[in-house]
Amino acid sequence: MAKYIYEYKNWTDFSWENNEINAIFGEVRLMQGKIIGQMNALGFSAKEEASLTALTLDVVKSSEIEGDLLNFDQVRSSIARRLGINTAGLVKSNRHIEGVVEMMLDATQRADLPLTEKRLLGWHAALFPNGFSGPYPIEVGRYRSGEMQVVSGAMGKEKVHYQAVKPEKVKSEMNKFLTWLNKENKLDPLLKSAIAHFWFIIIHPFDDGNGRIARAISDMLLARAEGSGQRFYSMSSQILEERKDYYAILKKVQYNDKDITEWLNWFLNCLKNAILATENTANQILRKAEFWKLHEKTAINERQRKVLNMLFENFEGKLQTSKWAKINKTSSDTALRDIKDLVEKGILQATNEGGRSVNYALMEF
Repeated sequence: MAKYIYEYKNWTDFSWENNEINAIFGEVRLMQGKIIGQMNALGFSAKEEASLTALTLDVVKSSEIEGDLLNFDQVRSSIARRLGINTAGLVKSNRHIEGVVEMMLDATQRADLPLTEKRLLGWHAALFPNGFSGPYPIEVGRYRSGEMQVVSGAMGKEKVHYQAVKPEKVKSEMNKFLTWLNKENKLDPLLKSAIAHFWFIIIHPFDDGNGRIARAISDMLLARAEGSGQRFYSMSSQILEERKDYYAILKKVQYNDKDITEWLNWFLNCLKNAILATENTANQILRKAEFWKLHEKTAINERQRKVLNMLFENFEGKLQTSKWAKINKTSSDTALRDIKDLVEKGILQATNEGGRSVNYALMEF
């Protein structure tokens, strides 16, 4: 039976091949600087919105990786409220969402504070406010006292993917991890973020929530690396996109003897893809800001404003009168009047796609 990485002596003396990661490391470092420059060029409110979107995606997607589907609008509203961002249509969110948001904002907005055991246990308690993970009671706000296996498959046919560190060793392993994390060492914060993620996952110190907390720790160190609490890209969104590879690489490297080159390589490439995805978002936000600048004196009602804003984000499907009515909870007649008004103002146009319903899209501007 192959040995797990933590079964080797001095397993946390990680090593890697610099020549194998230097190119991607340099590229990502350059891209981080570029994206911050792009965002600074957006102007205050657009930059604020970009950060709000990235933080929202991070919370939603990190939970989705674990099969926990959160409501995007509730998460967005919770973050906006806590950051004092004035955004239209705030909606109430439940205790569970508030807890997940609390953890993520504590990690990113207070990234320069040390990560103590007390703070970490507070994050865990915030993730599970009622002491349950789904229908199962779990140990909350403290390290696990039982064995931990990562399994999949139906009951009775479970496949063990990973057997974590023994419960009696969790406390000492975590003390070592937190000491390393908080110590000023010569390690670049970008690499520190990647190593911390892997190290924490290997210890698996909690009954549940290990993946989400590992990603929060990564985000905290990325915020440190950039010297900014404002997040402009979502690493968790990208991990969700590449989830299969994420689990495969963790599974592979968990058996290595201290060499984590492959993990660092994967993490840096994933980060590169996350930043590339954000460049598209930045262009969307820029376009939206230009549009509203162009139409600051145009008479546009609240219903029209709501749908137009949605069209600049990831609007799903085609815009038709029936969909407009549904979005605004209004009659078809009102929806058609709103649309025709925007067509006359040269903002919307009917698209020639045939079919019984007329589709509308934004005019190029």
